[in-house]
Amino acid sequence: MKVLLIHGLGRSPLSVFGLSQYLQQAGYRTELFGYSSQIESYTQIIERLQQRLEELEPDRYGIIAHSMGAVLVRSAIAPHSSFKPHPVILLGPPNQSPRIAQLAQRLSLLSPLAGECLQNLADPSFYQQLPNLAIPHIIIAGTNGPRGTWSFFGNEVNDGILTIKEMQLDDCSRSVILPVNHIQMLNNPLVQQTILQILADPASKQKSFPT
Repeated sequence: MKVLLIHGLGRSPLSVFGLSQYLQQAGYRTELFGYSSQIESYTQIIERLQQRLEELEPDRYGIIAHSMGAVLVRSAIAPHSSFKPHPVILLGPPNQSPRIAQLAQRLSLLSPLAGECLQNLADPSFYQQLPNLAIPHIIIAGTNGPRGTWSFFGNEVNDGILTIKEMQLDDCSRSVILPVNHIQMLNNPLVQQTILQILADPASKQKSFPT
């Protein structure tokens, strides 16, 4: 079985290389889908991803997407009912416009580096037209972000970048909540072991988001 790995915003395929090696050692074939938010428009990235999914579709394959990669998956798969990857695992997905992206956009901290992708993340209207995934998928969400008086997130449960609420999807009843943070989760042993369990048995690991 092949697993397509998609990295997050401002990262490169190198960020998922360790996870790729881990999965290969477990007997899976992996492929890294790379994109540049500085050079490519959002539409160009989606078109390339759709083209690759069309090529993969005749065979069984799964998808693991981190952060912005999960948004790309939603945009690429939803218009094409013929796409049937299984399982689809979304790691720390910004499923609602993250407040940290809105702040970065206002302050222009990351805009020159992130291009249209960051603009979309920071735009609530983009999310209003972004379709939900109509195929089975699993969210892995972290809870190891800072909380308290001096935290950007206050007392909300978060992974250091996103709050739990920002990772939720209305139609997603399947999730795995782990004590990890957003940036390091790809190489976290607990996350990697959980991914292997899901790949082996996609019906396992059903939990609900904490309230």
